[in-house]
Amino acid sequence: MEFSNVLILMQKELRDARRNRWFILYMVAFTTLALALAWLSLAGLGNYGLAGFGRTGASLVNLVLLIVPLMGLTLGALGLASERESGTLLYLLAQPLDPKELLLGKFFGLSAALMAALGVGFGLTGMMIGSFGGLTHLNAFLWLVLLTFLLAISSLSLGFLISAAVQRAATAVGVALFGWLLLVFLGDLGLMGTAVVLRFQAQELLWFSLANPLQLYKTAAILNLQQNLDLLGPAGVFALRTYGARLLPLLIGLLAAWTVVPLLITHQLFTRRGAL
Repeated sequence: MEFSNVLILMQKELRDARRNRWFILYMVAFTTLALALAWLSLAGLGNYGLAGFGRTGASLVNLVLLIVPLMGLTLGALGLASERESGTLLYLLAQPLDPKELLLGKFFGLSAALMAALGVGFGLTGMMIGSFGGLTHLNAFLWLVLLTFLLAISSLSLGFLISAAVQRAATAVGVALFGWLLLVFLGDLGLMGTAVVLRFQAQELLWFSLANPLQLYKTAAILNLQQNLDLLGPAGVFALRTYGARLLPLLIGLLAAWTVVPLLITHQLFTRRGAL
């Protein structure tokens, strides 16, 4: 595998992202909402000097859970399907390129574009908080940014899996939107309803929540910001008591697995199907 080819394809994806209206819309929406939440968090205290990054970071978690998976899933779903439908993918595969190089180049390029878009939102938000609210809990905010990048990449990987499995771009986007709704529904509301109906114990509730990348992110983000999981109820308390200091690395590792495993499956599908 030639990494120079991967780099060239990454540059192509970055150029394409700048011309993608959906990508620009997502970036503007995330940045605007993040700045609005930061302003509300700062203004709500009536004293800017007491706010810092901790309060705004907690407000951003729910925003990230809604928008970032939607960004990653839809952009990833269009990554292969749109070029397959337009014939561009067939042209690229006709070049002296290994399918693995093409897949990695597109994935890394879209990952870089996605992290740049999120970086703009977090960067402007951080500047606002630092200017008016001080630098309290700055490390926790930076960890939140890194966790968000990991959630974005895992969502993008799932989107690529969808894109490799279907032929038409419209179908890929539809499946991605359904997957996003399913992941969101299986969050707090669906988890509470399932726990009540099936009478889950704390351990079973924990493992059920760890099967959802959004819940992995939320658990890691809350643990990073508050150093406890009381907000998550019995499952959170059980997790912290059981794993202690190992819990955060475990959550990060599981979230990384949601990136690697779908990408490996995508590679198998893409190698077998190609531009078909």
